[in-house]
Amino acid sequence: MTVLRSALFMLFLSVTTVLIVLALLCVFWLPTRQRRLFVMPWIHFVMWLIRHLLGIKTRIEGTANIPTVPCVILSKHQSAWETFALQTIFTLTSFVYKKELHWLPFFGWGLRLMPFVGIDRAAGKAALNQVAERGKQRLAEGYSVVVFPEGTRVPPGQKHRYKIGGAWLAVAAGAPVVPVALNSGECWRRQAFLKTPGTVTVSIGPAIDPAGKSAEEVNELAERWIETEMRRISPHRYRHAAKHAETEAPTQSAA
Repeated sequence: MTVLRSALFMLFLSVTTVLIVLALLCVFWLPTRQRRLFVMPWIHFVMWLIRHLLGIKTRIEGTANIPTVPCVILSKHQSAWETFALQTIFTLTSFVYKKELHWLPFFGWGLRLMPFVGIDRAAGKAALNQVAERGKQRLAEGYSVVVFPEGTRVPPGQKHRYKIGGAWLAVAAGAPVVPVALNSGECWRRQAFLKTPGTVTVSIGPAIDPAGKSAEEVNELAERWIETEMRRISPHRYRHAAKHAETEAPTQSAA
């Protein structure tokens, strides 16, 4: 049944992606805000498929922490699930993504028509400037900017280095940072065809005010909250690390 559901989901997703992008190309003349809103019914349809066809439900915690002003969202990234879900949890979002995705047929064309922030990740310091310049513009237009600070999808229980781009943008724009922990990888593994039924927990942390803080400090605060929260919502993924720390403690004390 899981195989059939996953196959049907991929079929529906592929067909509707082509259709929505073709529709977007037909209304390319619309203002950017209208094009962004134009795709939202499709996003809600995909989330409906995820819930009712794949059997993946959503539990959201901390919605009271969402600011009433545009913010920078620093989120854990485990699967493609959150690229859809975060658009329904937060109002009017703009994603930071790698420009190489523009080469993907239909999907990449659709990205070009969205008020998102495409960057050249190989550009080093110039990439930070791209995030700051374009991200500030999106924030000023009323969008909350979503950044995956680890830069790629990371399997449950693992962690990559948190890149500073999102925090850099928040400090430059004076926008609050909202840290988000989630465990979508429990149901939707990275680059996996099969999606298993279950419940994804999304935990939204208290907003971090960047005033008087460096980008490094903001990034560290967000990373600390997210990684601590990940151990709460997916404790079974970190038991090995906890046991390892316990066995190391006596040795360190003796030293």
